[in-house]
Amino acid sequence: MSTIRQDTSLSAVVAGFIAVVISYAGPLIIVFQAAHEAHLGNDLIGSWIWAISIGSGLTGLLLSLWLRVPVITAWSTPGAALLVSTLPGLNLPQAIGAYIVASLLIAVVALSGAFDRLMSRLPKAIAAAMLAGILFRFGADLFTSLRGQPLLVLTMLATYLLCKRLSPRYAVVSVLVVGCAVAALTGQLHSQALVLQAAVPVLTTPEFDLHTLINLGLPLALVSLTGQSVPGIAVLRTAGYQTPARPIVAVTAIGSVLLAPFASHGFNLAAITAAICTGREAHEDRSKRYIAGVACGLFYLLMGTFGATLASVFSALPKELIAALAGLALFGAISGGLVGAMADDKQREPALITFLVTASGMSFLGLGAAFWGLVFGIAAYGVLTFSRPVPAVAEVRQP
Repeated sequence: MSTIRQDTSLSAVVAGFIAVVISYAGPLIIVFQAAHEAHLGNDLIGSWIWAISIGSGLTGLLLSLWLRVPVITAWSTPGAALLVSTLPGLNLPQAIGAYIVASLLIAVVALSGAFDRLMSRLPKAIAAAMLAGILFRFGADLFTSLRGQPLLVLTMLATYLLCKRLSPRYAVVSVLVVGCAVAALTGQLHSQALVLQAAVPVLTTPEFDLHTLINLGLPLALVSLTGQSVPGIAVLRTAGYQTPARPIVAVTAIGSVLLAPFASHGFNLAAITAAICTGREAHEDRSKRYIAGVACGLFYLLMGTFGATLASVFSALPKELIAALAGLALFGAISGGLVGAMADDKQREPALITFLVTASGMSFLGLGAAFWGLVFGIAAYGVLTFSRPVPAVAEVRQP
């Protein structure tokens, strides 16, 4: 415990807090959309938010303390996006049965070691390019948000640059404080959105329907692995952490099984918010950044307990403030991804293809841009680097 107190820093705690803010201000909207499309009641929606918050908090907190690595877990964003179109045609018990089977499949893949073998063979430049492509939109959104709130965004950008010059460790902290202050002074805080309400979990007995398992369970497992776990491990690798994927993916999958009856569609290793907690903005010393994962887990647990109330706090912030905060907090991760992608001459073009496909946001056959970025990048790498072994020439003896 004394070691944790010594390692704790304001910058790491704030990094964990910002990761939670961005999760609730962005990906949670997709969960609400899926719930409303399926006409779920407020009690079930509240239980869903409670389950994914508590699950993300517990797994991230325990894994960060155990592995001494900033492990950031969150609900499956591509999984929630899949539910927007599939959940309306199902009843909730059948969907929960599919959630359980999907999580069990992910656990089997992780425990078998297949996922670690895949990540060990992935070229580093392609992994870095995929990370940069995933985060590109957030960096670009910083500047597109100028149109809506030029004073707010420019003030936050100026604060970031000034603090990077004078005190880099507290640049993101300063941006958060200044952004909230400007929003308050200009009347941009939506205080009418605040509500006081605690979350109450609702237990639903799962049903296992073969058609639902095939049409929802299998795709949910696939998009969670390719759309979250692969880029999530890539974030850790790019930041210099070589922690095996097996315990992380297995623990989050088992946790997802346990909380599925409360309407959780699953949680897994995060990618975007993880990049905030694994970079230098969290702490200059890589070995002390795990505190950001611990803080993130604690904030998730708090959100799960008082979910509706704290979620309304984040909804009171202007969307431009969230966009600017996310973009500035991810500057270091985007820079690191681009540097890693372009570092090796032999991998540069495959990495560029990976970056462009991933950054495009395209979707094909129900699979997202991160998956196809890997596919096209690895295919290009194979074409450009493949060479046949030269057969040995037999020595000809002179008579």
